[in-house]
Amino acid sequence: MTSIKQNLITAAVALTTFMAPTFATAAQLSSDAKTSILKDVQQLIVVDYRAMQNSTAAMDLKDRVLPPELKRLETALKSSGLKVDQDADVLAFASFREQAGQGTRIVGIAQGQFHTREIMANFTKNKIKPSMIRNNSVYPMGSNGMSVVFLNQTTMVFGDREAVKEAMDARDGIVSNFLSNSDMVNDMAAVDSKAVWSLLDAKGTQTMMKGVLGDASQLADYDTVKNRMKSSRYTMDFQNGVKFDLAVVMSDTLTAATAATLLKGVSIMRKTAGSPLEKSALDQTTIDSGAGTLTVDYSSSDSQFASLLTSPLFQSVVK
Repeated sequence: MTSIKQNLITAAVALTTFMAPTFATAAQLSSDAKTSILKDVQQLIVVDYRAMQNSTAAMDLKDRVLPPELKRLETALKSSGLKVDQDADVLAFASFREQAGQGTRIVGIAQGQFHTREIMANFTKNKIKPSMIRNNSVYPMGSNGMSVVFLNQTTMVFGDREAVKEAMDARDGIVSNFLSNSDMVNDMAAVDSKAVWSLLDAKGTQTMMKGVLGDASQLADYDTVKNRMKSSRYTMDFQNGVKFDLAVVMSDTLTAATAATLLKGVSIMRKTAGSPLEKSALDQTTIDSGAGTLTVDYSSSDSQFASLLTSPLFQSVVK
């Protein structure tokens, strides 16, 4: 998960993976998908995968700054012969702390209408045998070290074998799953009507905000607010230009206001050094706070956003 942490603005992670000009449906997770995510999830990204596949801009942007871990998962999925590109409707990535507590893992979840009978017949034809995790048949995905398990005809879980095993432990009730994380479940209700959305826990939020603030994160004021960040969430919409909304939940109203002041200061500094295009982008960004939540809202036309992607400001944010 080191590379995901280095891509510290979560908006960029979503953009690089999932941008599309028009989203008509919400990217909602099924109960099977939710129970396959561990309780201690650090970041969850969910997207309308079919819309992404239909967007040339999405594919070009993804190649620019896609984190290596997500690229590896996507490549494994495409090269597996499962025809997920054709059959998936929703794709999710969840990074979570491994049960041993030594680091993080990523598991992918795909939802759609999968031709499981044909897939199983192909596995048999090619003498691909599963290993068993209790009643779950886990199949290797080629020679890339990835594994996949079909929960049913509409949901599959994939990733490194250990990540899949931990996902199955969550689904089978061996360990706590996402549904027992009341804070994130509540946050999800505020975003899952959108086609692209993400949730971060406190640690993920702290890492993201440190990257967004840059040098300002060294200030004493940041130390004051860092440990009072509870969670964050964002959504993206491309129906009428580009619209991005981020909400960072703080422990209290004063902390949210302090964080907003810090971020406004960073915005002013970047305007001073930025190009006319970057200054325009920052002018189209609204930073505010209220009810203990820091909010950042950005909107622009498609053409303005496309130009911004090549700017030094964007590159400094996503590197």
